[in-house]
Amino acid sequence: MPKTDLWFTELQTDKLTIGLRINRTIHREVTEFQTLDVFETQQYGNLLVLDGCVMTTDKDEFVYHEMISHVPLHTHPNPKNVLVIGGGDGGAIREIVKHPTVERAVLAEIDGRVIEASKQYFPQIASGLADPRVDIQVTDGIQYVKDHKGEFDVVLVDSTDPVGPAVGLFARDFYQMVFDCLKEDGLFVAQTESPWVNQGLIRQVYSDIASVFPQAHLYLAYIPTYPTGMWSFTMGTKQYHPLRDRQPARVSGTKYYTEEIHQAAFVLPPFVQELTRQ
Repeated sequence: MPKTDLWFTELQTDKLTIGLRINRTIHREVTEFQTLDVFETQQYGNLLVLDGCVMTTDKDEFVYHEMISHVPLHTHPNPKNVLVIGGGDGGAIREIVKHPTVERAVLAEIDGRVIEASKQYFPQIASGLADPRVDIQVTDGIQYVKDHKGEFDVVLVDSTDPVGPAVGLFARDFYQMVFDCLKEDGLFVAQTESPWVNQGLIRQVYSDIASVFPQAHLYLAYIPTYPTGMWSFTMGTKQYHPLRDRQPARVSGTKYYTEEIHQAAFVLPPFVQELTRQ
């Protein structure tokens, strides 16, 4: 592709930006909940942006989607019913339905336009949405969790940043609702931002999850288009331990997740360990 002078710049914090050279704007709209843009970038392929923030790209999406999905699904010995809150691009669903034990995967996404735009502009990410086991609910994820108690083996909170419609997904009351919607041996994972620039958020979320669940565990992955590249996920589990109870790999063809990566993801640098100390 020829170089252009068009750039997308995300203000990741008030002190940090990321810039991507783009060829063109593919799609732009204002939904009921947020602005939605799709750009064609030269480095990472198509880029999905919500309210000015990078959500996913063609080239690096597999890291996030594999790690938010396969780590919890390989921790639970028999995940049959799985819920994704947010995640309208469909990437987590695509990974979930690779697991032969899964009988039902519910996507509770508040903004139906994200789902439709992803099907159109990110078909390789949204491909799992067509699986007959998938139940798409265009609804408020918090209300959905509240209305479905004791129903799920695994819940994934695949949220945007803690602004706008996603603010309520980073609250202790919500984690209690997730606890209640899980079966007696259920577990959940939430994306919990960057240890470099969101230390206060990670510390609070970890503390809140640890106050609700018998176990809380933080793990890491590396996603180049997210702030600083280092990204955290926090797991709350009623029974199973992500290392002691890790199951043999049930899926093949992953690009990032392996049994060894699963183990290594929980090895935290001391400055990240500090965020988990109560």
